[in-house]
Amino acid sequence: MGGFDKAFMRVGGQPAIERTISTLRALFDDVIVVTNSPYKYRDLRHITVTTDVFVGLGPLAGFHAGVTQARQPYCFVVACDMPFIRPEPILYLESLVCGYDAVVPLWEGDVEPLHAFYARSLAPIAEELLRSGKSGLRDLLAFARVRYVGEEELRSIPGVEETFRNVNTPEDALRYAVEL
Repeated sequence: MGGFDKAFMRVGGQPAIERTISTLRALFDDVIVVTNSPYKYRDLRHITVTTDVFVGLGPLAGFHAGVTQARQPYCFVVACDMPFIRPEPILYLESLVCGYDAVVPLWEGDVEPLHAFYARSLAPIAEELLRSGKSGLRDLLAFARVRYVGEEELRSIPGVEETFRNVNTPEDALRYAVEL
């Protein structure tokens, strides 16, 4: 996106991050935003803002930073480039966490590790992986008891197609009427 901070793209006139926080606040007591630019989030209320401990090591570093701040045994992790998340798919995934370290959707033939539930107990494994130079959530999933939720199963959940709309390019922004 040419350096544009996707958290601040506008959907229906509202910054994506505010839409996401609003959805998450309705579902969870705690919302944690992981960013390497915390000053951008200073005006947002009722959230915790934290930064990576392992700077520059990608999504796994963000996961680690957030999960170490968490108070609940499971955390829902979502990317800022998914501004259309809906509660129904999140609640469905949450209903499946018992007995697993992670509940991860499969969508359009790929894993969606940034719209998934993870056990807080995975933090030490994430730290070990980061110390060894690994940076992807897929690296973490290799060490977790994962319940993958297939697309066919998910399609019965209201709002699921909206939820998995990623806005990664200017073309995606045009397609989904997102303002940059």
